[in-house]
Amino acid sequence: MSPGGAPVPMVRAVVLNWNGGRYVLDAVAALQATDWPADRLQVVVVDNASTDGSDREIEARFPAVDLRRSPTNVGFPGNNLGLVDLDGIDHVALVNNDAFVEPDWLAPLVDTLVADQGLGAACPKMVFAPRFGELTVTAPRHPVDGDPRPLAVRISGVEVDGVDRWRHSWFGPGSHGPETGRDPEPRFRWLGPEASLGLACLDGAGVGARARVRLAAPNPVPVHLAWPGGGVTVEVGPRPTWVDVAVAGGLFDVVQNAGSLVLEGGFGADRGFLQRDDGRFDEPVDVFAWCGGAVLLRSAYLAQVGLFDERFFVYYEDMDLSWRGRARGWGYRFVPRSVVRHLHATSTGEGSATFDHYVERNRLAMLTKNAPRPLVLRAVGGYVRAIAGLAKVDAVTSLRRRRPPRFVNPRRRLGSLAAYVRLLPHLLVQRRALRAAATVSDAELVAWLQPRSVHPF
Repeated sequence: MSPGGAPVPMVRAVVLNWNGGRYVLDAVAALQATDWPADRLQVVVVDNASTDGSDREIEARFPAVDLRRSPTNVGFPGNNLGLVDLDGIDHVALVNNDAFVEPDWLAPLVDTLVADQGLGAACPKMVFAPRFGELTVTAPRHPVDGDPRPLAVRISGVEVDGVDRWRHSWFGPGSHGPETGRDPEPRFRWLGPEASLGLACLDGAGVGARARVRLAAPNPVPVHLAWPGGGVTVEVGPRPTWVDVAVAGGLFDVVQNAGSLVLEGGFGADRGFLQRDDGRFDEPVDVFAWCGGAVLLRSAYLAQVGLFDERFFVYYEDMDLSWRGRARGWGYRFVPRSVVRHLHATSTGEGSATFDHYVERNRLAMLTKNAPRPLVLRAVGGYVRAIAGLAKVDAVTSLRRRRPPRFVNPRRRLGSLAAYVRLLPHLLVQRRALRAAATVSDAELVAWLQPRSVHPF
């Protein structure tokens, strides 16, 4: 019984696993260490036909876990195997197999749902799994022909304690987006005249860890690298150079998701994405949608609205289910006292062909099912124009370089569009049913749309 005499809510936590390796073991262990009565918390792992043996390892190390195997990899909707039998379950949590809950994560979410029966979901603050050591890079602006951005130097490598931490590093204000190049810089980012970076500390690394970054510039320039309590100035030129730096001072967290947004054009986005966790996201607030990486859902909400659309496979299935609930009058609230740490995009990898295909296809599918017709038409039309624009740029660039155009990006996007068209008959049938059941007007839903400028990408 709770202190007030009411029964403690029964909670199920569902972890979807596909080749989660050691991370899924850590995720399950963290869930079992939750500060909640053991007899009121079930842990279910749905295995999506893993081939790395992680399902067998879970079975051996966690005998109390309910392991449910899917015969094939059905993507994120595999969570449905853990959601179909919720009799006696008050609330159900979804936790990624690379997400690690803090011991006190659950109670604030349950308290939020108990206090407001109109809420279908309570969203924790998701921060990136590493903690970060602060590094500032300062260099003279270095104009590059045809590029209007404020550029200074390129960064193409980050190591902490001898381990490559490029993909887990934080590239903050003053950093530009990822680009691809040739050896020895197959991946790099341009940094502006003053850029803030975060050195990712994982696997026990922390203050005092040895670190280094690899920098280059079109012409030799002095570059100053500063960290709390220290710094160094080096000359950097066309040949990429490793520079030793230090992890010092207090480590900080970076937000991945503080509830989910829908932007103009129907793009789903993480509220607070890539922002330092410096107090700006410490207040509870109602949000348009929840993120499936970590969330607590009311069972009654799922009973009314339904489960994940199995045709989506991966990406936007949580936004689709959120929108469906919003149209039926359900609300969602961000609860910052609940914290979950997450290793971002370890399954498909942002920027991969798989990521791009499903993000593009499923955004159009989600809007077709749920959004007002004008928004759907603008989104599809904008996507077609974007494909044409990419093809034109590729053709012009190829002519200048005197090589045949390859149209890699336009072909990829055309593939997503073709896949969307194949889904269209099914989507239109769903749309009619969803709009017939809606109790909230389009105007109220569209009012949630945020300008693209609120999100860094």
